[in-house]
Amino acid sequence: MGIILRGSRGAPSATTLAGPAAPHDRTARTLGPMSTDPHRPAPHTPDEPHRTQILADVAALKDSFAAGTTRGIDARLAQLEALRRGLRREEPRLARALAEDLGKSRTESALTEIGVVSQEIAHVQKHLRSWLRPQRLSLGPMLAPASGALHREPLGTTLLIAPWNYPVNLTLAPLIAAIAGGNTVLVKPSEVAPATSSALAHLLRTHLDPGWVRVVEGGVEETTLLLEQRFDLIFYTGNGAVGRVVARAAAEHLTPTVLELGGKSPVFVDEGVDLAVAARRIVWGKFTNAGQTCIAPDYLMATPHTLECLRPHLRRAVRALYGARPERSPDYGRMVSERHFDRVRALIDDETAIVGGTTGADRGSRFLPPTILDGADWGDPVMGEEIFGPVLPLLAVSGPDEAIARIRERDKPLTAYVFSSRRAVEERFAAETSSGSLALGLTLAHVGTPGMPFGGVGESGMGAYHGRTGVEAFTHAKPVVRKPLRPDTLRLVYPPRGRVRRALLRRLMR
Repeated sequence: MGIILRGSRGAPSATTLAGPAAPHDRTARTLGPMSTDPHRPAPHTPDEPHRTQILADVAALKDSFAAGTTRGIDARLAQLEALRRGLRREEPRLARALAEDLGKSRTESALTEIGVVSQEIAHVQKHLRSWLRPQRLSLGPMLAPASGALHREPLGTTLLIAPWNYPVNLTLAPLIAAIAGGNTVLVKPSEVAPATSSALAHLLRTHLDPGWVRVVEGGVEETTLLLEQRFDLIFYTGNGAVGRVVARAAAEHLTPTVLELGGKSPVFVDEGVDLAVAARRIVWGKFTNAGQTCIAPDYLMATPHTLECLRPHLRRAVRALYGARPERSPDYGRMVSERHFDRVRALIDDETAIVGGTTGADRGSRFLPPTILDGADWGDPVMGEEIFGPVLPLLAVSGPDEAIARIRERDKPLTAYVFSSRRAVEERFAAETSSGSLALGLTLAHVGTPGMPFGGVGESGMGAYHGRTGVEAFTHAKPVVRKPLRPDTLRLVYPPRGRVRRALLRRLMR
């Protein structure tokens, strides 16, 4: 195929991919030349037995789909129930893995990973039959008498490439949609969260039918081999640079893609809002998972007066949520790797830090404190890329007009956040900015709502999933039209067409 993901091994996670174009990649993938870091071995090619097994897995899934294994609704619901029960049984193992890879507490794992997946399964189980019921179509007078309906047809064998930052949630949520849509699925967990990758592989291999789901663990080389195969849909979560690689690989086979990417999600805090509540919600949304969230508030805009009033509330909110020593808080996570730690740490300017900073940062434990940078400038390095870490720059704007203009001059974000007590301001952001979603008065929590579509626009992605939207993403909407042979009304359109017939056709076409 000629499309190669080149990468290198980096501690602590097996093969990683990270590139200068997008060093914040949630799948940590590297594009372009091989790394010259002497501490990272050169990329390898999967050995022949491993390669043979990967190709056999793909072939087995295709054969299973062709045999009709996944088409019945009862069979789909049975697999979803098996996943739900397996998730419950394997929760302790998954929680331990999340703590090892990302420093997540048991409570945070339940809230942001395992619990939301369980809710998604229940939501899909409850509504799947109604979603898959053929929808009647109105065909108009030209085809009468006739009937039509829209059927949801499974796509086939699909590839799911998952990220490391919410490795349970962002692996299993699209898997739920794929199974509900009646597809077979090849799952590629992220090697950057190795403990969770192993736990997920155990869960899926132990509790799901291998005729439905198979797992390939590994890094760049395994992903490259998978992208060379023909799938019926590729679902990728990660950054835009690798998203382009996935899209190019998919184009070789005209394979549709869903790309869940990222970007710099802005926050605007208007004058006159309850700053204490706003600060708590912003701090929670920003520093959950140590800022390694694709929809985390990336930067905050407000007028100088509002910023002056907001600063003490932000300080108090950080202390209230994570204590005076965040490194001791069971609710504060860690950077996924030393390499990621180094990248985010380099974005911190201690002279402008009003909370946190590099003091107390510890590379060995991958701890970076929650950090707020005051007086940031639009040209600062921290504004040049998605931060994807616990750093929040504060930027002064003149008001909603400038905030909207600043958002519009940048790539379309995955989410935008607005805190305002003025409905007119909220409506302006809804009408005049473009983002994957818009959250008014909250951060982060909206994406955990079962059934709410989640996806980007422009540079932040294409396609969406969750609930019914996810089932639609993994199916083809096939119109089925039925017309009786008698009476043969189509004779009206056959040539030759005399004057009367032409007049009647023109009238029908109006």
